[in-house]
Amino acid sequence: MQATEAKMTLPTSDLRVSLVQADTRWHDAAGNRALYGELVRALKGLSDLIVLPEMFTTGFTNQTAGNVEGMDGESLRWFAALAAEVGCVVTGSMILRDAQGPHGPYSPHGPDGPPEQDRCYNRLIWMRPDGSFALYDKRHLFRMTNEHQHFGDGKARLLVDLNGWRICPMVCYDLRFPVWIRNRFGAEAAGRFDYDLLIFVANWPAARRHAWRTLLRARAIENLSYCIGVNRVGKDGNGHEYVGDSAVLDFLGEPMVECGHHPQVVMTTLSAAALAHHRERFPAYLDADDFTLRV
Repeated sequence: MQATEAKMTLPTSDLRVSLVQADTRWHDAAGNRALYGELVRALKGLSDLIVLPEMFTTGFTNQTAGNVEGMDGESLRWFAALAAEVGCVVTGSMILRDAQGPHGPYSPHGPDGPPEQDRCYNRLIWMRPDGSFALYDKRHLFRMTNEHQHFGDGKARLLVDLNGWRICPMVCYDLRFPVWIRNRFGAEAAGRFDYDLLIFVANWPAARRHAWRTLLRARAIENLSYCIGVNRVGKDGNGHEYVGDSAVLDFLGEPMVECGHHPQVVMTTLSAAALAHHRERFPAYLDADDFTLRV
């Protein structure tokens, strides 16, 4: 079906989202579970979705020894219990090992993926309150700090549904690659966009603050989508400074909420009607270039 012939299908109810921006403790999973657990529990009953930063149990690190956990490890069990306790989806990334678990293989990697069962991944977990979850392994690994030498790369995007919204969560450096992020119309289901909300969890240093703020806005505008970026604050064990700048942007790239440079929890509601109106009034997707992405 051609895009011009398809009847657009959109979410019909609003979505309540919360951003948790905190000073992640360096290589301290237990301490971070306590820190983020307290902040998330305060949002019980107030959100449909709670977003935490990248590597929120450790801080951004290549030191996998002593920091990586299995898919049956303590942090993932804690994450499931936390989502159940607050009654909504909670998401963020951790250092996790590719392994078999009680529900079968967790890896979405293709035949060219790393065969080692103990290979580490910067893995985003989309944890639902019923204990089920989806995962996304960071596709673009930050070679300027040699992340690609310590972690396996993801081979597939993750698209999840929540209350009628289609959502695409990604990790940090992915933000710089618009082809991977591209929101297509009718690509997987007639009359639907790939997603209505784009999410980036990050440990994005203060030195590149301008790029973070600029690219979040660009990704929202070009994809006719809401966009959320959740970053950390403070200084990590490598001496890198983080100033937060977590934000929720609308489909025009305009900030709905913006965090400052200190630990902060913010909440907002995404309007389904406003998104529908914009996509109908400004259907730039009808003029988009078609392409096939090979990974």
